[in-house]
Amino acid sequence: RGYNMTPLGKWVIVFLLFPCAARSIPPHDDVAAVARFIAHNCDWASMATISSHDPVKGQPFSNVFSVSDGPPGSGTGVPYMYLTRMEISVQDLQANPTASLSMSLAQTEYCKSQGYDPQSPLCAHIILSGSVVEVNDTEALVAKQALFSRHPEMMDWPPDHGWFFAKMNITKVWVLDYFGGIKTCTPEEYFSAKPYKTPGLRTTWL
Repeated sequence: RGYNMTPLGKWVIVFLLFPCAARSIPPHDDVAAVARFIAHNCDWASMATISSHDPVKGQPFSNVFSVSDGPPGSGTGVPYMYLTRMEISVQDLQANPTASLSMSLAQTEYCKSQGYDPQSPLCAHIILSGSVVEVNDTEALVAKQALFSRHPEMMDWPPDHGWFFAKMNITKVWVLDYFGGIKTCTPEEYFSAKPYKTPGLRTTWL
């Protein structure tokens, strides 16, 4: 038998839940902090490259990749990836390293818990523009810790695939997290953003 909740009961639940939800992400006017928050809370991204393969050569080509900017609670803002040159998008990057990475809180429980459609501006998402490059041996240790801490399966991937660590050198950050159109911030603003502390999702990155 169904239970008919009174209007007052519904409002009580809304007020009990809303404070935690409202504090789950940084304020929408703190663009760089929102971008860093999303980058740290997303474990994968859609990477768009310029295809080097017929019959779509020269056209945008999007693919999914696991990413990490650091172990949980210790993000750097740098999106690291574990790649092989056998992969079709990586072959695109060898011809043209420019790319974009899209990440959304729709990948977490946040948007679903708030009833936000993934395309809604309130379901915060970012696009990072730049180029993808292989990291040097010193930075590879940082990338390895960042990725393997959040994607432990990677440690068992076939060793004969020539895996290497890469990162995106960010040139522009695009943020859509509220009404009024997309916002941007510079890489300098992005990397200097202060950690945002709140209950709920991963909330610190330094």
